[in-house]
Order: sequence, then C-alpha cells, then structure tokens
Amino acid sequence: MDKIKATKTARMADEIEKHFPLSLEVKEAIAKTDREAFVPLGFRNNAYKLDALPIGGAQYISSPLTVAKMTQYLFPRGADRVLEIGCGSGYQAAVLSHLFRGVFTIERIESLILEAKKRFRELNINNVHTRTDDGQNGWAAYAPYDRILFSATAKEIPQKIFEQLAEDGILIAPIYKDGKQVITRFMKSNGRIEEEELEDCDFVPIIDGVQKC
Repeated sequence: MDKIKATKTARMADEIEKHFPLSLEVKEAIAKTDREAFVPLGFRNNAYKLDALPIGGAQYISSPLTVAKMTQYLFPRGADRVLEIGCGSGYQAAVLSHLFRGVFTIERIESLILEAKKRFRELNINNVHTRTDDGQNGWAAYAPYDRILFSATAKEIPQKIFEQLAEDGILIAPIYKDGKQVITRFMKSNGRIEEEELEDCDFVPIIDGVQKC
C-alpha cells in the first residue's frame, strides 16, 4: 500500500476499535489489508467507512467493522489453517491471510472468485487458496481446519462441516434463529459441539449450488 492508503487504513482500524475491542494482531491485520482494492471502483470514496458495500451478484463486501468482529471471534492466535465459506470480494480472506499460515476460501459465484483471485495476485497474497463450489460441502481435501468462518447466514451447519473442524477448533457463523440472524460460535471438544450466541447480525443467506460465469 502507498502511504496515503496506509494512513487511511490505519485510521479505519482505530475507528473500528472505538466500536469493538480488538487484539493487537487482529487490529494489525485490518490495518495491513488494502480495503480499497476490494471495493468496486464506483464506491472507492466509501471504502474506509464502516459500511457494507455492493460488489455485484446481489452480494456485498461486509463492513470493516463486521469483518473485524468475525475475525476477533475466531480467536486466531495459535491457529494454523482456516476455511472460509463465502469468499465474496476476498476482503475477509485477505485479512485472515495475515493471521493464518493457510487460508482456504470457497465461493459459489464463479465470477466473484475469479475477481478475488486477481486481487490476491495483484496484492501478492500467496497463502490464500480458492475454490468454486457450494460452500456447504466444505473443502475436505485440506481438512481438518483449526478455524472455520461462514461469511453468509446458514439455517444450520451441515454435519460434514463439523467433521472438517479440528479437535478444539472454533467455527463462527451467522445462524437464523427465531426470525433473526445471530453470530454464533461453535467449539469442538472431545468430539462434541458446544455453541455460544454472540450478537445479532445481517448477512446475505447461503444459497445452494454453484453459479457459473
């Protein structure tokens, strides 16, 4: 990033922390990630505001505040590999790339994953691995994952996803509950899943299948 972008991104990380406490490593990951690169050209002036923005395909790039919260809720310290379900613009995966050795991200809309891959190459992000698929299948070839993050709202977590979560792993997902969406933390311990509701939220829903270009 050039100095102007770096300054704007650092200020954005400071603004996020006014709303939600962050660990030093998560705050640094936000500050190191070029938010502007993941925002459509027509919305670049709004890139550093704490708002969600449209990216095409009826999808949105989550607000930087939401991305920071989801990342913090993962407790990334000490974890090695993370699976993200719902790549979208790639911004969340780019933030995660500063915190995990390996980031595996899945997107059902092929045009979005192709654009995200281009951004990763341009930003020299080399530890993000991409796949076009229905994210509800997970990515069994590289399982187990220390952390799993859903960037779209699910009615429930498929059993095959829990099977891809490592022992003592954490899964964060927005879940439909009683007519609202709730960010929920699932923890795997001795083969059992425990869950904890964290806060209400608003994400796009998970949709079955794959949308080709």
